[in-house]
Amino acid sequence: MSNNLLELSGVHTHIGAYHILHGVDLAVPRGQLTMLLGRNGAGKTTTLRTIMGLWQASQGSVRFNDNDITKLNTPQIAGMNIAYVPEAMGIFSDLTVKENMLLAARGARTASQMDDARLKWIFGLFPAVEKFWNHPAGKLSGGQKQMLAVSRAIVEPRELLIIDEPSKGLAPAIINNMIDAFAQLKASGVTILLVEQNFNFAKRLGDTVAVMDNGVVVHAGGMKELAEDEALQTSLLGLAL
Repeated sequence: MSNNLLELSGVHTHIGAYHILHGVDLAVPRGQLTMLLGRNGAGKTTTLRTIMGLWQASQGSVRFNDNDITKLNTPQIAGMNIAYVPEAMGIFSDLTVKENMLLAARGARTASQMDDARLKWIFGLFPAVEKFWNHPAGKLSGGQKQMLAVSRAIVEPRELLIIDEPSKGLAPAIINNMIDAFAQLKASGVTILLVEQNFNFAKRLGDTVAVMDNGVVVHAGGMKELAEDEALQTSLLGLAL
């Protein structure tokens, strides 16, 4: 079995007439948190959507758990123990927090059938989910909606968690809460792939990192090495920390 849970090899993606990904090579090691960084428009979200089958790769391969998933549809991919939280979060605003969670708990028809021990674990990660359990999800703050989106993704055990910009627009205190939650998720054995713009968030959490530019991965390695090399940060990301 490969040390990498997820591997992209030479992936090209076209969206209509536009050629977005130009041969992406990406490895996500098992049990680690991999950061996918890059400037706006570099192709990060397209990479995640291609992994999930929302957009089909026009060339190259996507492998998960040593299985080729390149041509599978999104429900098939999600059924392989992969959860995806898009940047828009996908919250059902008119439903309560409980109803949003129940929709994601495919093994339960009612809230009473949800895994009580797992719910308590999630409430420990994100207390706001418990606090607003019976409230309409549309009334939550941005940070609370992000917590709900992640909670919904992990309401059942997942092998791979893919999240697009979880810290976007969040207050520093909520970002710290999110960092603690992802650290606990990683410690529980979940493999995580995160797209992130907040470099401080990324360097506190990441084990490995891949940096994209113009539809390709231009750098891959340890997060610690990138965090300690300011010249490389400036070159790859335009950062001046």
